[in-house]
Amino acid sequence: MSPSGEFTKFRWICTVFGLLFSVADIASDLLLCVQYGLTGHIAWCALTLLFILSGSVFCQVFSFAWFMDDSTSSDGPSGASRDQQTRRCTAYLVVVHMLQMGFFTRYYQLLKVSFKAVWCQGSTECHKKLFGLAADLSMLRLFETFLESVPQLLLQLYIMLEHQHRSTLQYISMVVSFLNIAWTTADFWRCFRRSLPGMNEVPGGISTAVYLLYKVLTITARILSLSLFILLDRFSVLAFAVVWFLGFVWAHVVKTSFCTSAWTEELYRAIVGFILVFTFFNVKGKNTKMSMTVYYALITVQNFTAPALLMLLNPSVEETDFFLPMTIVIVVAHILGLELLILYYGLLHPQKMRVPDEVDGMRATAKSATETRLQQFLRM
Repeated sequence: MSPSGEFTKFRWICTVFGLLFSVADIASDLLLCVQYGLTGHIAWCALTLLFILSGSVFCQVFSFAWFMDDSTSSDGPSGASRDQQTRRCTAYLVVVHMLQMGFFTRYYQLLKVSFKAVWCQGSTECHKKLFGLAADLSMLRLFETFLESVPQLLLQLYIMLEHQHRSTLQYISMVVSFLNIAWTTADFWRCFRRSLPGMNEVPGGISTAVYLLYKVLTITARILSLSLFILLDRFSVLAFAVVWFLGFVWAHVVKTSFCTSAWTEELYRAIVGFILVFTFFNVKGKNTKMSMTVYYALITVQNFTAPALLMLLNPSVEETDFFLPMTIVIVVAHILGLELLILYYGLLHPQKMRVPDEVDGMRATAKSATETRLQQFLRM
């Protein structure tokens, strides 16, 4: 972000890369799904497709709801002509989102409008609108990443370790999913930072690297440890469901207020619970030092218990070529990730540079629908 608050060429290029990562992630998973189907691995094919669809469907639901919120809050002349135009627009959006194209429609809209503003000259109001479109995409990408890319990594890892089934397409899918997780995390961090008063969207490289590494390392350790639990017993997935339910209940306890309707709020809380299985986010925007400490204390116990239990209950696993390297990666990645977490929240978090009385989010000024959403969304 430039000092004047413009949507820069760098930001436009980043948006293009984000689109490419999304397409590559979905395409590689679809090809892998087809490969499983052709080779007779119907269960793997179904699970791979399930994660693709779950990420897509939930993104379409929220994308459509936000389009409706934006149209409701937008200014303009009222009357029969506007009502007719609204009905046509709603019908078009319904079809687009039913075809699972709402996410990419937003990308097209952002790239088209931003191209004119970036490579020509756009007004300040135009650039503000562009950042709003980018923020919506960033939040949708976070949903899609944790509902599709992260579970996909866990599934493919289990297939490779338990069934010794390895293919080039599997490796490609896992690498692309990992890159998508890293890119989405960095992109969301930029959007969140820009929502804070007086903060630049593109900060110093040190704080960016520290936050990104903290998230990537802790998520990596988490995925590896969960895969070991599944290797121990496939019914461990039921324990993951318990962890999800606790996260869902926590979202209820803190009374999230992200959505404008009750049913989408419940859906949002369910997704928050799922995200909390893998990593921590500030759900409500309050001081979460205690809840974060408890969360990572429990995750530490779970991560370190996984290899210990597997070795104790299945001693033959020590003879495999993956157990020792995975155990080392889990321990090192988790400890290093927590050290970076302490460094980030101790010295580099944007809140350290803000007025203490302000909560995470925008200034208390007139907000657009997107600004309101970002203020109520998951925080860092």
